[in-house]
Amino acid sequence: MPSLCILGIDPGTLRMGYAVLTVGDDDPAPVAWGVLAASGRLPLGQRLYTLHTQLLEIMERHHPTHAAAEEPFVSANVRTALAIGQAQGLALLAAAQKGVPLAGYSPRQVKLAVTGNGAATKDQVQQAVAFHLRLSSLPTPTDASDALAVALCHWQALREEGMLLP
Repeated sequence: MPSLCILGIDPGTLRMGYAVLTVGDDDPAPVAWGVLAASGRLPLGQRLYTLHTQLLEIMERHHPTHAAAEEPFVSANVRTALAIGQAQGLALLAAAQKGVPLAGYSPRQVKLAVTGNGAATKDQVQQAVAFHLRLSSLPTPTDASDALAVALCHWQALREEGMLLP
């Protein structure tokens, strides 16, 4: 029986990557990953509601004990950062509804934790995630592999804080 279940979230307003890792006595094991989607034809509020509902379903199915989401990177594109912030807000709401603590990590923190390089490319992140989780192929799509990376980053942070055994 896993002692810990981490939900990783790569927020977006059209596509939201998610990943579920369990941790028992050993390294984390991937349970599920994928992408939640909402139609771009819907108004923003309806898209966020759709994603929120899907995220709650994932949480109900897997019962995470912890959650982590990637935070917006503001200097790249303010409009994109605002949208990601809105999606991160719905992740915060879903986690609060389920009583699950949610941590936030910058893209640089996630890349550094998984690859050792805070400026790693998406391909490098995918390869590192596959290596750490002993996957036979690269996790796809990149929204899902990013969510796996966020969950791995949180697992490492919990270990460093002494909340988990090494």
